[in-house]
Amino acid sequence: MRLFKTFLIPFIFPVHLWSEIPEMILGEETIENGINLVFEVAIKDDVSPSNFFGNEENSDIHLEVLANWNDSAPEGSQKGGFVPYLNVSAELKNQKTQITKSIDLLPHLNLSDNFHYALNTKLPGMRTDIYTIKFFIKPPDSSSLGYHYDWNQEVGSLIPKVEVFEYSNLDLETISNASRR
Repeated sequence: MRLFKTFLIPFIFPVHLWSEIPEMILGEETIENGINLVFEVAIKDDVSPSNFFGNEENSDIHLEVLANWNDSAPEGSQKGGFVPYLNVSAELKNQKTQITKSIDLLPHLNLSDNFHYALNTKLPGMRTDIYTIKFFIKPPDSSSLGYHYDWNQEVGSLIPKVEVFEYSNLDLETISNASRR
């Protein structure tokens, strides 16, 4: 019986493991005006329309940023609620080859995170390489968000400056080889 377990478990476990791989949390940050940010690498997924959000079959990872109001948010902000209209982008850098790739993360919905900024994407190199991911959180475009007088007087801009967060020495092999289905 022991011999059976030794040979059977390696064949069963990986199939189960892929479906249980959690999102890789890279970091949790707080920026001005009461905004919490969570940076994640998740398993690629079927997000429609795929021509905007990246085709699952042609992607390695699903890169995400959760942006939510916290207790220090301006009056009227729903604690835990999604912070809309941010311009969120990322630069993926292969630390071996130095090849970089820049992408814009777009708002979309799922049942676990609700609204978030994300995109399916291909890595700029092999899944076995080590990566650096730099995230850029930028204020809304001036033509996309209006500010009432009271917000302008009390808060000003939604976020006053570009925020940059960098995470290095990332081994993305396990999550990029995983599949949701």
